[in-house]
Amino acid sequence: MALSKDDCLDGAKVTEVGVGGYKELLVMALPKDDGLDGAKVAEAIGVRLPDFGGVVRTILESREAREFASGALAGAMSKAILAPLETLRTRMVVGVGSRHIFGSLVEIIEQRGWQGLWAGNTINMLRVIPTQAVELGTFECVKRSMTEAQEKWKEDGYPKIQLGNMKIELPLHFLSPVAIAGAAAGIAATLACHPLEVIKDRLTVNRELYPSISLAFRRIYQTDGIGGLYAGLCPTLIGMIPYTTCYFFMYDTLKTSYCRLHKKPSLSRPELLLIGALSGLTASTISFPLEVARKRLMVGALQGKCPPNMIAALSEVIQEEGFRGLYRGWGASCLKVMPHSGITWVLYEAWKDVLLADRNKPRGLAN
Repeated sequence: MALSKDDCLDGAKVTEVGVGGYKELLVMALPKDDGLDGAKVAEAIGVRLPDFGGVVRTILESREAREFASGALAGAMSKAILAPLETLRTRMVVGVGSRHIFGSLVEIIEQRGWQGLWAGNTINMLRVIPTQAVELGTFECVKRSMTEAQEKWKEDGYPKIQLGNMKIELPLHFLSPVAIAGAAAGIAATLACHPLEVIKDRLTVNRELYPSISLAFRRIYQTDGIGGLYAGLCPTLIGMIPYTTCYFFMYDTLKTSYCRLHKKPSLSRPELLLIGALSGLTASTISFPLEVARKRLMVGALQGKCPPNMIAALSEVIQEEGFRGLYRGWGASCLKVMPHSGITWVLYEAWKDVLLADRNKPRGLAN
């Protein structure tokens, strides 16, 4: 709708014509000239100047943004609580100090005091916030998209490929949205946050050589270049795919089955804690040898012997310690993974209840 020259150029009318409050200000600022149609100028400029504030508000109010925020908050809170277990686990996996949990705990306290249990916790917090946000947010988004796609394929038919005169229907109905979403979550989080994982492990293992985050970053970059920040990326990705696939699949399946069995719409906090812990235990046990190889590659340079690849790292562990060495630190890992997984899911679901409360209301009750 365009205003004619005879129309009154008041603020209310301009607001009706345009989509941003800045148009009203523009009309008021223009000189009172009969030959100048301020509303038309505002309309023309308004087309060229999108409402960035509205775009940002739309993004922040979206379901995806709130799920990402829930993941970030849950990860940060659980990591702060369980940082000592992460320190013990990392030292035992890479072969630093005592092979026993209690012995390693005593060593850390004797050498660095109680604060040593939180060594590298600053980088841990910087790492876990984007990692959990990307991981949990990606899982929810991909799962929802895959579920909607499969429902559409059931109605319209699955995609087909043409081979000569034959059309072959792709068996996409065998794909599990939960499994695909779990794998996608692990890959996305790893690619986005792997350098922070490398720096965190260096700070945890050798605080003397890497006293701060910025110095650790500079030294790794000067010594090994950008590749040093992605040391162990291949085994991390290879290990992350089965881990996150199993982890999210176990959690979603157990949660859905339990609710269906007991005819409940949702789980209580203790039930979420238990199911989350079991999911983490199962996934960690399956992928633990790859985790050992990954840690060896990431911190191997500190000990003067860095395996060239994942297979070499696994072979090195077997030669030195036998097959049991592939699960060295498994106990400490379980002590960290189980409570971390359970607490993270409890906090994640709690934050979702808060941040998505308005979206979970019946439409008639929504504001």
